[in-house]
Amino acid sequence: MAVARKSKTARGRKQDRARVTGGQDYEVQYEAKKTEKSAPAVKKAVKKVGNSRKRVEKRLGR
Repeated sequence: MAVARKSKTARGRKQDRARVTGGQDYEVQYEAKKTEKSAPAVKKAVKKVGNSRKRVEKRLGR
């Protein structure tokens, strides 16, 4: 009996883009450059509102 295999999708990538990982320097730097804020401001926003990219950007005034 053959087993149907699921094809690989980009689903995980989209979910990952929706988050800002405060502990990952490259993500903090990217968000800081994008919002024209400092890296500590981004980390503080992540701590305050969670790791949702939309909420972080809203908190930073973008």
